[in-house]
Amino acid sequence: MLELAGIIILGILAQWVAWKLKIPAILPLILIGLLVGPIAAEYLSEDGTKWIEPIWNGNEGLFPGESLFYFVSLAISIILFEGGLTLRVKEIKNVGPVITKLITLGSIVTFFGAAAAAHHIFYLSWEMSFLFSALIIVTGPTVITPILRNIPLKPDVSAVLKWEGILIDPIGALVAVLVFEFISVEGGGEFTKTAMIEFGKIVLFGTTFGFTFAHGLNFAINKRLIPHYLLNVFALASVLGVFVLSDNFAHESGLLAVVVMGMVLGNSNSPYLKELLYFKESLSVLLISILFILLAANINMDDLLLIYNWNTAVLFAIVVFVLRPIGVFLSTHQSSLKLNERLFISWVGPRGIVAAGIASLFGLKLAKEGVEGAEYITPLVFMIVLGTVILNATTARFVAKMVGVFLKKSNGILIVGASKASRLIGNYLEQNGRHVVLIDTNQSNIAKAKELGLEAINSNIYSDSLTDNIELSDVGYLIALTGNADINQFAINKFGKEFGENGSFRLITNEELSDPNHTPKQGIFLQTDDFISLAETTRRYPAIHEMEINDQAHYETLIKRSQDHKDIIPLFLKDESGELYILSSIDKEIEDFEKGWKLVYLGKPFDVERVQNKEASKQS
Repeated sequence: MLELAGIIILGILAQWVAWKLKIPAILPLILIGLLVGPIAAEYLSEDGTKWIEPIWNGNEGLFPGESLFYFVSLAISIILFEGGLTLRVKEIKNVGPVITKLITLGSIVTFFGAAAAAHHIFYLSWEMSFLFSALIIVTGPTVITPILRNIPLKPDVSAVLKWEGILIDPIGALVAVLVFEFISVEGGGEFTKTAMIEFGKIVLFGTTFGFTFAHGLNFAINKRLIPHYLLNVFALASVLGVFVLSDNFAHESGLLAVVVMGMVLGNSNSPYLKELLYFKESLSVLLISILFILLAANINMDDLLLIYNWNTAVLFAIVVFVLRPIGVFLSTHQSSLKLNERLFISWVGPRGIVAAGIASLFGLKLAKEGVEGAEYITPLVFMIVLGTVILNATTARFVAKMVGVFLKKSNGILIVGASKASRLIGNYLEQNGRHVVLIDTNQSNIAKAKELGLEAINSNIYSDSLTDNIELSDVGYLIALTGNADINQFAINKFGKEFGENGSFRLITNEELSDPNHTPKQGIFLQTDDFISLAETTRRYPAIHEMEINDQAHYETLIKRSQDHKDIIPLFLKDESGELYILSSIDKEIEDFEKGWKLVYLGKPFDVERVQNKEASKQS
């Protein structure tokens, strides 16, 4: 009981530490597992036993006999299903040729290059070498996101690394599963007729069961044959059922079936897909927390000593400093990415949770069957995972600054609320070279924003996951434009330091509007308009205009005109170089306008002749 409770407590503690330090969770999880496992047995326990022993003497421990293998298999099946849910076919088409090449050509370079290196350095069989190389193809969003979230990068670089991690996760898992299943068939992986028939059965049953049950589950969900409160647990039971059923028809086809099931369901039109994904993500966090402490603890010191030599360092160097750059430079050839951007992408390639998890499962299974060289798989993959995560987590910021992809000033703008006015303002900012991200819980507003080509996130401002979003890594301005004063203030209070380092602004309330002596510092647009006036002006005159400013008097006349008539709302000042400045309480007093400055405003176009007459009468 103590060991089981300890695993869960340590796992969640490791997740919290990772969140607090903004590092990939896999790092503290594996380190804790090694500490309570082989390190404790070798250096900390008086009797030489591990503090947490998943299995010993064959039939004793927390998971005696085949129990550990069964638990790992079921846990990995759920994690792979969740990974498959995240893969969208339309996203592959939209991410551009660079990312498409990275997940295809880059993966091929790693697959064959790492296999050749493992074969010639550790003298592993070609089957074991290709299994090792298949496992280290994947990077994964769980390791990329924490590293990049704290490094303001150019949008193209962040996008490439983000989408590579998301898309290659299930693809890499699929390749690893196929290689493992080919090794597992009769014939030991040799190209015999029997082996090919068995491999064909695995692929046939795995894809058939995954495809069929994905559509069946989607049909049941859409027809509301499952009550809402049972939806998530029913999906969980379906995944486990498909895994076991497929495995019974064709041994070792279960993992392929759940990957296919997740990919098919992830590309369906299910209205409950996001809800399923959230549940699977939460479940995956718990399973990963338990799984990696168990797997790391199950490693023996003898396994670690197998790779405690210079051969390991050479293999690591080839994977990180040779194969990764070759794959990246081949994939980005003739692209718009500059040399410094390619260098940084080549440097950042941490291996993720899927690699370590599947490696442990396959290594455990093949070692149990007595396959030669299988004992190297788990420690070698763990070495690559730990090495790349530590290397990238500690050096990514320094390398970004050194090669010149680090943004010294975060000029991106996060707009809370994606109403018509927000979309209009966001579209103008985007057209003037500013990176804009809109956030809203209204799916319709988000869809309309995306139709305009804007980045928009359907998320709750109260969600902690917002801080993990890579799209916001270059955000330095926060503008809250919702009709709810509490949400606007909450956004400022919670995310002001994170996303508003250059300025946090919000719409003033109707009460604040009626009391000009107590206006807030964060008020935006000269603090003369609330959400109602902004929405009404946008409804009547949905356009943003620019008016060239002659001098201070001209500017004051324009502002007076806008305050006298509620059909004009000043938004920004634009200087001669095109730089935009947000009009707010901190820049009401502006002097010495240079030639070429413009006032950017929303609403009815100024009557130029009328403004000039007013200005002339004021001067006389």
